[in-house]
Amino acid sequence: MAFDPLTIVMLVVLAVLVIFMFRNSRKRQREAQELQSKVAVGAEVMTNFGVYGTVLEMDDEENQVLLETTPGTVLKVHRQTVTRVVTPSPLAPVDEPVALDGEPAYGERLDEPTDSSASPLLDGPSTRITDAPDSAAKSDKKGDE
Repeated sequence: MAFDPLTIVMLVVLAVLVIFMFRNSRKRQREAQELQSKVAVGAEVMTNFGVYGTVLEMDDEENQVLLETTPGTVLKVHRQTVTRVVTPSPLAPVDEPVALDGEPAYGERLDEPTDSSASPLLDGPSTRITDAPDSAAKSDKKGDE
């Protein structure tokens, strides 16, 4: 039985695909084993649904992990939902926001306004701005009809 060149090319492509599939699955298994070896009690981790927490306890028989997300809040999750161990960021912590040009910093609350002209809400309806200058004319026409 003679093989034509197209059949040989198709078999070669199929063989290459199979080789890459095995290689990729081994790589994923190795990464999963590395992750599971890094996950230990006291480690900062992130789950696959985006919750960060600290590992309090690991149950190997039931494949469960107890995570403390905030002080006093403990979640019981499956061990495979832990997707990565979080390492602290090498960046320096961000200081408090700085006010520029006498304006309040982002999130800063002002107790009393210092200048009434700075706040149009305090002046009443006289500072009201309309989008269309002829909106009053349109409302008069509707009343006439």
